[in-house]
Amino acid sequence: MLPEIDLIRIDGKVESLADYNGKTLLIVNVASNCGFTPQYRDLQQLYLDFNGKGLEVLAFPCNQFGAQEPGNSKEIQNFCTQRYAVTFPVFSKIDVNGANEHKIYTYLKKRAPGVLGTTKIKWNFTKFIIDNENMLVKRYAPQTPVIEIRKDLVEIFSDEN
Repeated sequence: MLPEIDLIRIDGKVESLADYNGKTLLIVNVASNCGFTPQYRDLQQLYLDFNGKGLEVLAFPCNQFGAQEPGNSKEIQNFCTQRYAVTFPVFSKIDVNGANEHKIYTYLKKRAPGVLGTTKIKWNFTKFIIDNENMLVKRYAPQTPVIEIRKDLVEIFSDEN
């Protein structure tokens, strides 16, 4: 079971991570002005291709890396929908490291540490998969192409049948 961790959508709606129990999650810290920002396009395609099978892509804007997410909620939401036609859930801006680190990232980093056991998020577009039984948690570097994640999702969804 996923823990009860409050999440605030970019429109202010409050929900819990536990609301996503039974879903496969792809969680990403995002930024509008990053070299990896075009990954939004591939993330949206994954969402369209796998949402009917139980995938949810959860995007968490973060301004901790090179101040590459300076906008407010309305600006971020407009950017995502107008530039990349994003339809997956985007949440309010959070910190993924440090004293004000959001609890979802504390949870993710404990479940799937990075290289050599480091937990710190190194940059925008670090990605995590949690399978629908909350068993598999896998971490991907920012530069990992979404095509690699697609392969893992195909495997996860084929194992469910």
